[in-house]
Amino acid sequence: MATEYTRAYWENVLSELRPEGRHFIDGALRQATSGATFTRIRPMDGKPGAVLSRGNAADIDTAVAAARAAFESGVWRKKEPLEKKKVMLRWAELIRSHGEELAMLETLDVGKPILASLNVDVRLCADGIQYYGEMIDKMYDEIAPTGPNARALVRKVPLGVIGAITPWNYPMIIEGWKLGPAIAAGNSVVLKPAEQSSLSAIRLAQLAFEAGLPAGVLNVVTGLGEEAGAPLALHMDVDMIAFTGSTEVGKLIMGYAAQSNVKRVALELGGKSPLVVFEDADLDAAAAAAAWGCFYNSGETCHASTRLIVHRSVQDELIRKIEDVTRNDIALKHPLEPSAQIGALIEEEHMRKVLDMIAAGEKEGARRAFGAERVMSETGGYYISPGVFVDLTNDMSLARQEIFGPVLAAIPFDTEDEALRIANDTIYGLAGAVFTRDMNRAHRFSEEIHAGTVWINTYDMSSFATPFGGFKQSGFGRDRSVHAIDKYCDYKTIWQQFG
Repeated sequence: MATEYTRAYWENVLSELRPEGRHFIDGALRQATSGATFTRIRPMDGKPGAVLSRGNAADIDTAVAAARAAFESGVWRKKEPLEKKKVMLRWAELIRSHGEELAMLETLDVGKPILASLNVDVRLCADGIQYYGEMIDKMYDEIAPTGPNARALVRKVPLGVIGAITPWNYPMIIEGWKLGPAIAAGNSVVLKPAEQSSLSAIRLAQLAFEAGLPAGVLNVVTGLGEEAGAPLALHMDVDMIAFTGSTEVGKLIMGYAAQSNVKRVALELGGKSPLVVFEDADLDAAAAAAAWGCFYNSGETCHASTRLIVHRSVQDELIRKIEDVTRNDIALKHPLEPSAQIGALIEEEHMRKVLDMIAAGEKEGARRAFGAERVMSETGGYYISPGVFVDLTNDMSLARQEIFGPVLAAIPFDTEDEALRIANDTIYGLAGAVFTRDMNRAHRFSEEIHAGTVWINTYDMSSFATPFGGFKQSGFGRDRSVHAIDKYCDYKTIWQQFG
């Protein structure tokens, strides 16, 4: 019989939760070398939460040494593909069977609605581990064409030790995107989760070990970015950094790679994605896509549709429809309420930053259509209502800066050429969309948007079969799909001469 989820049910789950805050290194939980800790403040109510180890360069050294030893021993790298696949599939099933626990850890850390954590984040993390586990015994080497007296084997080989640095907005999902292909390819990993969202990462590593992943293959070091993340990116025995986060930090990561051992870097960075609506579009569909595309996860989404580029003749009608969708379908509530659609922002500092950006936008002349205000302050948590600003030009700060909050900027246009110019007038290139009934225009326009993903008459639809990543300052390298395996591998030629 299906579980009846109520606020009381989840409050009970929370009361019984005992979050683990220590590093997970070489198959065991460990305190920070220095003994230092930090306390995570809960976004839902501003109360003190879990206590976590505050890692530093010494902890990173220990984790990297464990990862290197595991890789060189071949305990995972040389294991039979079918056996590795079985381990990955057991791991995915353990994630699913611990779904409520993982969902609560995620909600406790980041403030998103509990059923979103359970039905979206946990599910997609498990699906990612399973997807790449299923690929392990289906990856083939190649034989290159040669003359009759030679044979050239082209092998795809793992890089070695991967440093993965993940963000706080979708911790489990993005950890699944990175851990799945990196480990399936035969690498060892040192994961440094965002300091705001470490709890689920520690538990995922424990479950991987329980599933049979050998000690040292997956290690987790918690701590602040400058104290643990930077040493990981600078480490001379790390072969690659896979990073998802802000463009500013991504630039630092590239610099660290150059300063150290010229390690490889894959970056999935910020976005300011355009959603373009033409006058012939289905406005109901466009309104739903714009609202959910921008406001889901409280706007804390790298590819959120934060720029609404709309034909001037339908702008007012579309904004009214977006407001209807927002007020009727996107419930902002306490994250433990099962009916909540969006919850709290990650922390007070970030909430203040979003409110400051809203105030700056109003000073520049952006007009508030509705929302975009602090609400539910009596809870002690960090909540901002979804909102829309209109009368913008694309040079205003609300149209150019990545807000990472539930704020939609509407920019009118009159011609297709103008719409395309506005859409591409950004340093980012992560995603975009076009809404029109004219399929010739839809395909023409989607080809010209400079972004890694472009949707036609929808938004944020995807699967593990489709790669995800950006152009321009949204980064490079792809998560998801078979192509994600490539960045964690290299090609090795073995030439054999006969006679």
